[in-house]
Amino acid sequence: MKFEGIYTPVITPHHEDGSIDRDGFCAVIDYLVVSGVNGIINGGSTGEYYAQSMEERVELAKLAKDVIGKRTALIIGTGAIRLADSQHVAEEAAKLGADAILVGSPPYAVPTERENALNALAIDRAADLPIMLYNYPGRMGINMGEEFLDRVGRSRNFCAIKESSGDINRVHLLARDYPHIQLSCGMDDQALEFFAWGARSWVCGGSNFLPKEHMALYQACAVKGDFNKGRRIMSALLPLMAVLEQGGKFVQCIKHGAEIAGLRAGPPRPPLKALNKDEKRQLEQVVRVLKSTIADIEAEA
Repeated sequence: MKFEGIYTPVITPHHEDGSIDRDGFCAVIDYLVVSGVNGIINGGSTGEYYAQSMEERVELAKLAKDVIGKRTALIIGTGAIRLADSQHVAEEAAKLGADAILVGSPPYAVPTERENALNALAIDRAADLPIMLYNYPGRMGINMGEEFLDRVGRSRNFCAIKESSGDINRVHLLARDYPHIQLSCGMDDQALEFFAWGARSWVCGGSNFLPKEHMALYQACAVKGDFNKGRRIMSALLPLMAVLEQGGKFVQCIKHGAEIAGLRAGPPRPPLKALNKDEKRQLEQVVRVLKSTIADIEAEA
């Protein structure tokens, strides 16, 4: 499978009591498909999978497939502490006809690279689908290092990696030594650098509510190779990225961003809490300026 373009880790809208807003979920997915994103990732951390039961995760995966049909790619996240849970989600993803699965390291356990690779290979066997790896040591506690990559590389299904370490040397390593594993940007404030090193896809939470603006950067850099324009768009996006990352309120910001875009998102599930009024105003101001600036840059072309 070729991963090219913008892949949105879709949010899970909630009612005020914390129950899943299924109609809102369908509306967000339809909005993203119509906006032209290249794929939707269901069951990622932006979608709050860690606060959902296994039954809810499988139900949402099926619902996402029903809404998407064949209009764009669907990738199902398999993240879990227990291998059996990851395998269950992977099996369900295969049954419902997902295009790929997202496989991360199991959090908290801190396995060795060999153990982590065997874990990933067991998930692979459960689905036999194309796999995008998810390297996020800040959340999982470990890196998918060279021993891990060499071991999982024995399976043809491991075809991409969402790199979210924040270590630019990891980008160099992957681009230089593992060109057979497609490089996907998983660190928003390094998107320009990822594209310069050959990344052809970007998994970006902000595309939940700003798909056009994120696609503008991808088009400028990855498609047209116009890094002068890309730097200008990136400069406009950086204030948003700063707001999303500060204070550990990424999911809350993405959900309020969706509300700004006219979608229903609702509050996050505990332990997370919604943004306060000042935080909402700050995000709203950043979004207004960003949209205006990027529209002006695009109009020049």
